[in-house]
Amino acid sequence: MDLELLSNILFAMVRCGTPLLLVALGELVCEKSGVLNLGQEGMMLFGAVIGFIVAYASGSLWLGVLLACLAGMLLAALFALVALGCQANQVATGLALTIFGVGLSAFIGSTWVGKPLSGFEPISIPLLGDIPLLGHMLFNQDVLVYLSFALFGLVAWALLKSRIGLILQAVGENPDAASAMGLPVLRVRTLAVLFGGAMAGMAGAYLSLAYTPMWAENMSAGRGWIALALVVFASWRVYRVLLGAYLFGLASILHLVAQGIGVSMPANLLAMLPYVATILVLVVMSRDAIKTRLYAPMSLGQPWKAGL
Repeated sequence: MDLELLSNILFAMVRCGTPLLLVALGELVCEKSGVLNLGQEGMMLFGAVIGFIVAYASGSLWLGVLLACLAGMLLAALFALVALGCQANQVATGLALTIFGVGLSAFIGSTWVGKPLSGFEPISIPLLGDIPLLGHMLFNQDVLVYLSFALFGLVAWALLKSRIGLILQAVGENPDAASAMGLPVLRVRTLAVLFGGAMAGMAGAYLSLAYTPMWAENMSAGRGWIALALVVFASWRVYRVLLGAYLFGLASILHLVAQGIGVSMPANLLAMLPYVATILVLVVMSRDAIKTRLYAPMSLGQPWKAGL
């Protein structure tokens, strides 16, 4: 394998891993607060269709990204109302949100399928983009990939170095004790859920405005579910989320690499690789249930109400 081919593979790995990174970061913050939201797939698709329609109609890609984030937050607010405000089962509510988001995005986008759009183009950073191997991978990307780098740094700092991270951990581990200390548990959890929705909406906008600038029904192709598995794979640690997102991104393009180097396997079989990798990760993680529970927030998925 020559250097140019390896550089292109790493470049595509980052592009494929970016939507996973965005969704997983939002879900990580959400779960750190003790809330399990399984509606990532629906929020991604809703963000993708709203972002595409707004960008196509207005001619502004950034307005599309902004409205996609707000669309994700809107569905996240619906989840927060039902799961946090009414103490409904979080798993059932998240699954219902995914079904709702998938159906709503298909309905809204039915007349926009296949319409052309000039999306975000790669921007080469002078000097840095010329670094062998790493330059093309990290510094010849589009602006949303650069934004994902910045958001990763911001989330990592907030979780590991700031008071925000301590508050999230307190609320996620023991909401009763956090409430007794005067922390607004429901407000913190609601804001975490809204942040997760915004990140899912941005991931959807990345798919429809940068990765493949178009709208197609179910274009997220299960990435929301992979991101949920990714958070577990990362053991709720932010740096592992970054590593896992790009590893899954690499798995997503292996079928193209295999075909390019002449591996004679059915294309559909090779395209299954990222989903097979997800299943294998979950199987491996489930073998050590004690370790998984050790890193998971203690109150994850458990409803809470003040005074109960």
